[in-house]
Amino acid sequence: MTDFTQLTADTVAAYLASRRALAAVIDADRIASVREVGDGNLNLVFIVEDAGGASVVLKQSLPHVRTDPSWPMTRERSAREATVLGEHQRADAEHVPALYDFDHEHYVLAIENLSDHRVWRNELNAGRVHEYAADAIGAYVARTAFATSPLGLDPLEHKALVARAVNPELAQITEDLVFTEPYIDHPHNAVLPANEPDVAALRADRALRREMGLAKFRFMTTAQSLIHGDLHTGSVFVRPAGGFEKATDAPASVRAFDSEFGFVGPTGFDLGALWANLILAAARAEALGEPDRAELVLSLPGRLWGAFEREYRALWPERLDPRVWGDEVLEHLLAGIRDDAAVFAAAKAIRRIVGFAKASDIETLPPAEREGAARGVLQAGRSLALTRHGIADVEALAAESLATLRATGTPR
Repeated sequence: MTDFTQLTADTVAAYLASRRALAAVIDADRIASVREVGDGNLNLVFIVEDAGGASVVLKQSLPHVRTDPSWPMTRERSAREATVLGEHQRADAEHVPALYDFDHEHYVLAIENLSDHRVWRNELNAGRVHEYAADAIGAYVARTAFATSPLGLDPLEHKALVARAVNPELAQITEDLVFTEPYIDHPHNAVLPANEPDVAALRADRALRREMGLAKFRFMTTAQSLIHGDLHTGSVFVRPAGGFEKATDAPASVRAFDSEFGFVGPTGFDLGALWANLILAAARAEALGEPDRAELVLSLPGRLWGAFEREYRALWPERLDPRVWGDEVLEHLLAGIRDDAAVFAAAKAIRRIVGFAKASDIETLPPAEREGAARGVLQAGRSLALTRHGIADVEALAAESLATLRATGTPR
């Protein structure tokens, strides 16, 4: 019997033949190509095509970090990803890959092949902004947040979802990497020598440490909705209208993928995670001497929030219990989510500069430009965390971040 504990290119065809749920998706007897494309830290990923042109992506969780086998990881994270993807597909199939099958015995997800899309981070790094993606992701977060919260889900079902989606091991990674390690001496941390004083200043800032402590507590204790949990520009696929070769009549498409960090948590975390990565993209543009592109990128947090708010308001009449959830409650909820998004954006931006698993937006810059970009992101994150209170305008907060990036960048 073939061992599917850890798939290889040679065992994929036999694996597909063993999964009845995939018989209508791909012809396991006529496999034409198998490509192993996983470049992340946690999983094996294969793109499989048959002779008729049908395809599927297989994603298998490993029991350890790929780059460090001594760092164990729970394989159950694939079950949590299947839960998130299934629930999000029901709420907003337009903005996630289709889930075809989940094999709990071997921890394999079979999902839609989106090879005609590109990773948004890579596109931003190349100078292609794809502004429409911010609108799409804002709508996605609103739809999935409403549908998986007590507003749109029976209270007993919501409590069952909290239990089913509990994700303690990966949540703890976020708690440590995002909210704790950047503010202490830790082996995961590394910056350019020129940025060490910038980090020291952050760690000495008691007001900032207080905000990060409160944000961590919110992350650990708030069960609003089933969040993606790691919604950065590297976990969003984009495709412009007509496709990248402009050879089809395909519409523009945006899909959020890699939701294995998902759990029932604070809705604003997903918005903040993407917001933070837009700050990184803008810092890169500024460092490369492209101020117009930086300004365009930092118009996107406003578009992200605007799309979220419009969709959330549109869904509000469908709330399950209007007896006590009046319109004043909606305004309070939106204000809280917006405030959460801002402080989580600050935390995620700082973490990408100081901590483990940095972002290519900054890391691929030459050292001289990287120093100024990193300093700008750190100071923009600090300012966002400390000045967000009472500022309801996301555009104003993003403009403040842009001004900070321009004031701290490496002189050209």
